[in-house]
Amino acid sequence: MNRIIQKVAVLGSGVMGSRIACHFANIGVQVLLLDIVPRELTEQEQKKGRSLEDKEVRNRIVNEALQNALKSKPSPIYDTAFASRITTGNLEDDLPKIKEYDWIIEVVVEKLEIKQSLFEKVEQHRKPGTLITSNTSGIPMHLMCKGRSDDFQEHFAGTHFFNPPRYLRLLEIIPGPKTDPKIIDFLMGYGDRFLGKETVLCKDTPAFIANRIGVYSIISAIHTIEKLGMGVSEVDKLTGTVIGRAKSATFRTMDVVGLDTTVNVATNLKQVLTHDESKDRFELPKSMKVLHENKWLGDKTGQGYFKMIRHKDGSKELKEIDLQTMEYKDAEKPRLKSLDEAKSIEDLKERIRFLVNYQDRSGEFFRETFYDLFRYCSFRIPEIADELYRIDQAVSAGFGWEYGPFENWDILGVKETVANMEKAGHKAADWVYEMLEAGNDSFYKVVDGKRNYYDISSKSYKEIPGQGDFILIDTLKGAKKKVWGNEGANVYDMGDEVLLLEFHTKMNSLGAEVVQGINTAISMAEKSYKGLVIGNEGGNFSAGANLAMLYMFAGDQEFDEINLMIAQFQNTMMRVRYSDVPVVVAPHNMALGGGCEMSLHADAIQAHAELYMGLVEVGVGLIPAGGGTKEMTRRFANAIVPGDVELNRLQEIFMNIAMAKVSTSAQEAKGLGYLEAKDAITLNRKRQLADAKSRVLSLYEQGYSRPIQQTNIKVLGKTSLALFEAGITGMIYGSYISDHDAKIARKLAYVMSGGDLSSATEVSEQYLLDLEREAFLSLTGEKKTLERIHSILFKGKPLRN
Repeated sequence: MNRIIQKVAVLGSGVMGSRIACHFANIGVQVLLLDIVPRELTEQEQKKGRSLEDKEVRNRIVNEALQNALKSKPSPIYDTAFASRITTGNLEDDLPKIKEYDWIIEVVVEKLEIKQSLFEKVEQHRKPGTLITSNTSGIPMHLMCKGRSDDFQEHFAGTHFFNPPRYLRLLEIIPGPKTDPKIIDFLMGYGDRFLGKETVLCKDTPAFIANRIGVYSIISAIHTIEKLGMGVSEVDKLTGTVIGRAKSATFRTMDVVGLDTTVNVATNLKQVLTHDESKDRFELPKSMKVLHENKWLGDKTGQGYFKMIRHKDGSKELKEIDLQTMEYKDAEKPRLKSLDEAKSIEDLKERIRFLVNYQDRSGEFFRETFYDLFRYCSFRIPEIADELYRIDQAVSAGFGWEYGPFENWDILGVKETVANMEKAGHKAADWVYEMLEAGNDSFYKVVDGKRNYYDISSKSYKEIPGQGDFILIDTLKGAKKKVWGNEGANVYDMGDEVLLLEFHTKMNSLGAEVVQGINTAISMAEKSYKGLVIGNEGGNFSAGANLAMLYMFAGDQEFDEINLMIAQFQNTMMRVRYSDVPVVVAPHNMALGGGCEMSLHADAIQAHAELYMGLVEVGVGLIPAGGGTKEMTRRFANAIVPGDVELNRLQEIFMNIAMAKVSTSAQEAKGLGYLEAKDAITLNRKRQLADAKSRVLSLYEQGYSRPIQQTNIKVLGKTSLALFEAGITGMIYGSYISDHDAKIARKLAYVMSGGDLSSATEVSEQYLLDLEREAFLSLTGEKKTLERIHSILFKGKPLRN
């Protein structure tokens, strides 16, 4: 279906509506955001002599909601300038404008009669053929569109975003009884390609997929927690990133989201689920009942499962609820033997297997909650989804899980887990036994390089649709596409004569094994392939260089080793730039320090929209020396045009590095100069590696040839040094920076100025690299720099000294 979306009207500007509006603005769409008209004047409006007829008053609710959203952290918008794409208004004066819009999204309060009333008004102004969708989290589609025209119903569906819409990947698509299948196909594709979402097709069942499974998992787990006598902090330590779930784990997540949200969904499900064999499990646990009755709903009320006490002296004290007494106590810092032993297990799948089988209370908790969830999900097919992969997609994308329920079941081994489940009183649905009896021992497997799932209706494996647009490392592994590897990096054949270098060190730090991987991958590509992609599927692209190794060498005063290490890293970054084949780097999430420098040297960057990129070495008492300082100075020189105020532009770049400024999105990275016009942005993470591969092939087809190293980089010498020195001195006098900060800044200024040159001069890239390395090396001999590195390595936080 060829449908172009240029203008979207969002009806309802609450927490979700305003943030959905921001995300459409993020992708370049013009948005009309409407909400109700106030019925009373505020005290401030009365003092100003305003009336209820003033436009400022009539649009007060929507304007305040949008401003609150734009001020919120994390920000719902990629760049504050994009807010200009949003026009506000109210549902009485401005509803007729929706006839000019391509898509109308309803995001008003979750009450059926209110939605039905609004849709009746919408139909009076909506142009036939216009998309009309609801962001409801659970009201049935067939009830909302009841009584509407055929055209309305044919173009109506549910589009359930998860909060916050910018960051959570899930978008559930729910057809109504008369929705045109072409509309569903369009929404599935648009959500994926343009909004960057994991679009999951849902049936019109209570709470759809993600909330049905996710809320069951939470409520059931709390019943188990109370039964085992576990504590809040203990559980959050067990249910976060250690098992591949969100950092906020269980109770912290509920406080952030708001306990009332979970309670409302659970209470509604218990009422409406007449045929759910486990509906009684949705009965609220004791702790949830007490907290809800006391209106201790989490962050929105100042206390929930956790409570932060702020003392007059500015100190803070964290309390947690005692699930037995329901009184607050000091937050615990539990030491769990199972987690201590699991620390050394880097592979998440191995760690999950280890923890679930551990013989202590934490293992008992994992077994009880995992087995119960597996059983529940097996009975939800075909009720909420015909295909099991949709459940995994929805839960993973909606709740931030690395692996969904059936994927976790595969990790533990389906056959042995079914036997263990029976012993624990959790018998799976009959179709699981039928699958095993037929000799099929997993829910997923890779066939001919494609991921397949077990299809219950046909009792066979089928390819998961849409994979042709994705390249996933797990699939490459399953298809045995690995062509080289060491302890920290692997090289895969992506197909079409393109290689992929993937690294998997702790925090994806760039140590010797990754440097070896980069050089090996480039050599292999130069010999037999069209090009190389550098990317990975870790939580972050790279947190930078291996500080532990540097700290060890610096502590032992092995400066020759440090010099060699920096030179090798610089040479490797230059090889990324100056190879015989195109190299495309695909950074996502954190790309800091060396991760940023590697990206800066690529022939092109294929960035994910969520990109936190920056040269942050100053924070550990150093300057960027993997070519980062050189590269930003080179970019400054190449961007100079007649009439530019050169010093102002150079100072801006200097300050970005000196203040360790990190982008909060790929769009902001453009403004900071880390991304250039030649670089591109992917919204859907699952598409990023495939997009990067396409970029490699495009560069190859255009007749790629190795660039020539630049020897005419203009540096300003004493002129810029004097400017930088004046700024540094002012910062010291104003007590904005320490003496050590000033020393680092002066080293950075010296490199970016090309040294103490008497006048503007043209220099080579190697000249700047040598200055970079010399400055970096000298700073590793500073005691205060070592103190900063020590604080990051051993305390996990930056030190200002």
